[in-house]
Amino acid sequence: MSKEPVILVEGASKCYTMHAMAHSGLKKYILSLPSRLRRRAPRQIFHALKNVSFRVDEGESLGLMGRNGSGKSTALSLIAGVLKPDEGRVKTRGRICPLLELGAGFHPDLTGRENIILNGVLLGMLRREVQKRSEEIIAFSELGVFIEEPIRTYSMGMLARLGFSVAAHLDPQILLVDEILSVGDAAFQAKCMDRFRQFRSRGVTTLFVSHDLATVRAVCDRAILLTHGEIRANGPVEEVAASYDRVLSGAAT
Repeated sequence: MSKEPVILVEGASKCYTMHAMAHSGLKKYILSLPSRLRRRAPRQIFHALKNVSFRVDEGESLGLMGRNGSGKSTALSLIAGVLKPDEGRVKTRGRICPLLELGAGFHPDLTGRENIILNGVLLGMLRREVQKRSEEIIAFSELGVFIEEPIRTYSMGMLARLGFSVAAHLDPQILLVDEILSVGDAAFQAKCMDRFRQFRSRGVTTLFVSHDLATVRAVCDRAILLTHGEIRANGPVEEVAASYDRVLSGAAT
């Protein structure tokens, strides 16, 4: 492909240092303190991602699959710019709208209405543009009178509604979604799926993390399977889903 991709990940690795206490427990850690004072405490390196490379072209919808701890959320955080790779590089082209964590970009003491403005501005929109669309956003969220309440009073499902409703009305060029729809009710999830299909038809580039294979089938053109921070499969959704089934079957035996 000669056209420049919207997202390019080349040889990206991300590591974390874990101290021995995380594995040995607090009691053993305390009892071993005298010896630890005489020598450097052992540390282990956890590789969240290892030399990962892939590209996403304009308008493509890519699903990231894998078990918990496989590196899916880390990959999305690198693309969103929340994290920096220890090795390799990540390049993006276009305005990114990340839906990585419930309540991210919201202030708990502000009302839902006020947080719409705050979140929209943080996502790169002009204040007047967000204000112009605020009533549409509120209607889509179906939060009713709760839109005037501080979001610290919201349930997880209500936060998901508000976060997705803002993103759905701010014309993203790149949309990153990390499992946040799993807490919503079935009717709202169906409504969100319709919006994802609209994004797809409009050429919005989407990265979608989900454990729900039906969701990935419905909204994704292609999928990547991550295991232990490495790409295990990359291709058509059904082929990657079959690889994922084999991983799950192997874990169960």
